[in-house]
Amino acid sequence: MTTIAIPATAAGPARAGWFTQTGQVLRRWLIVTVRQVWGPVMSLVQPIIWILLFGQVFRSLGELPQFAPSAGSGTGGYIAYLVPGILMMTVLYSGAWAGTGYIDDINSGVMDQYLSSPIRRSAIITGQLTQQLIVNVVQSLVVLGIGWLGGARYPGGVGGLLVALGVATLLATIFCCASTAIALISRNQIALISLSQLIVLPATFLSTTMMPSALLPDWVAAVARWNPMTWAVELGRGGLSGEYPDAAWLQLAGLVALAALAFTWAVRSIRAYQRSI
Repeated sequence: MTTIAIPATAAGPARAGWFTQTGQVLRRWLIVTVRQVWGPVMSLVQPIIWILLFGQVFRSLGELPQFAPSAGSGTGGYIAYLVPGILMMTVLYSGAWAGTGYIDDINSGVMDQYLSSPIRRSAIITGQLTQQLIVNVVQSLVVLGIGWLGGARYPGGVGGLLVALGVATLLATIFCCASTAIALISRNQIALISLSQLIVLPATFLSTTMMPSALLPDWVAAVARWNPMTWAVELGRGGLSGEYPDAAWLQLAGLVALAALAFTWAVRSIRAYQRSI
């Protein structure tokens, strides 16, 4: 069983500030990541397959006017259109599994140590979330690099790359926190995985990740318009291509609002879990 050490301060024994507490939780999760680095590495296998395999299979789609540079795909044809979608898919799938760590902590007794210590509940959530976001940024950089090697180019420059990474971080925050809340409510690995798959697949395919809305069936395009995955993909695509969608600010505001709500849900879920034991 892992021992949780909460540093002492002059304010009183074992009563550290929120940032110090968050840092301690972050440090613990980073150590876990280093010891089990195969997890983040294996999660990159899927985007590599999507970019290199699907990018080649559907390469002829790049001849369609919807994938021309003027349509917001940058340069590189369909592969350039696909990379922002794969970027968001990577953080979406990784974020959906974030709650598994909490279930492991519940089963091993680590969560009881957390809740019996004077650590703030928001620090527990923020520490683990920060670790997830660090991993997601590294994964995102790798995906963008693979896309570049596959032929995609990013006319948006460094600023556009930072926008895409920022949007990916927002999307990761939403799904990491939602996964955390579901894990603390269900306390069951199978339930979390089942719900994650139920949400992740529709969120991916009912969006403009693979195809622009003009090529989607009308009902799919209507759903995709309100799908946060679409917002993230289009903002990321706009950053990489340098051509942002007309509704960029509304999409960004929607992602920020959802991230704040998801974080609040996660914090309330851990407090509800504590009251239930």
